[in-house]
Amino acid sequence: MMLAPSRLVTPSLLRQTVFTRVVTFSTKAAPKEKEQYSNKQTTNVAPTTYRFIYPEFLPDPKVEWRNPIREKLERLDMIDRRSQIDIPEFYVGSILAVTSSDPHAAGKVSRFVGICIQRERCGLRARFILRNVVDEQGVEVLYEMYDPTIQKIEVLRLEKRLDDHLLYLRDALPEYSTFDTNMEPEVMEDGAPVPVNDIQVRLRPRPWLERWERQNLKGVSNIDEYLTDKRRRTAKEHEKPWEKYDLMKQYRSTIPEEEQKEIYAEVYSQLHQMELQRKRNKRKRSFVKPTKLA
Repeated sequence: MMLAPSRLVTPSLLRQTVFTRVVTFSTKAAPKEKEQYSNKQTTNVAPTTYRFIYPEFLPDPKVEWRNPIREKLERLDMIDRRSQIDIPEFYVGSILAVTSSDPHAAGKVSRFVGICIQRERCGLRARFILRNVVDEQGVEVLYEMYDPTIQKIEVLRLEKRLDDHLLYLRDALPEYSTFDTNMEPEVMEDGAPVPVNDIQVRLRPRPWLERWERQNLKGVSNIDEYLTDKRRRTAKEHEKPWEKYDLMKQYRSTIPEEEQKEIYAEVYSQLHQMELQRKRNKRKRSFVKPTKLA
């Protein structure tokens, strides 16, 4: 029995038909795929404030210390740790209360209240220092931000200072570093800008731990009172006013903006969900159930 000529399929005709179908399918699916990719890019754009709120997610700017694989794995670990504990937004100058497990404390838990005088390093090595004056003695505690022994981090007062660090509080009068251990948290409205405390502290007479006159500090008011003519001349010789125009030094000490956007776009969805959950928990804590009047 012979097939009709119209139904006869040759190998060349079969290859041509398959090729036509594949090409037709790929041309129809390409615009949709491109549209989904563009939508994904637009929805994962992180706010510009993330580089101030989450500075530890940026890698070290030194080229010899960079490792893309390690940095990506660290970001995954940091996201996982933040899903277990609430690490709120804070800056140098904010007053924090940190609760951590301590096998030598009563109840195996210790709580320390102090002002953040330094925040440094990146990735899982990020850390900060809290300072307080307890029984007329200056006490400082260094915390690793992603240390699993930390149980709770509370922001009692969210604010910034004029300088990038407050290490000079070690040589300042004690009242600038004294805070009540039972201090109640100050509530801020959602979306309100972070206030900048422009207070200028007064240092005690020399000797100091560092040569503060050489650091161009804005938060100290009386450095010049304790300087001799020789120290003023020496400080003048060590000044480097041209560094603010050194673009290459700024480039080597920071992460390019394009790379920042790429990094924060990678973790934006997880961080955004954590922020929303933190705001919901905050509203639940502030809600007071009304009592029925007799």
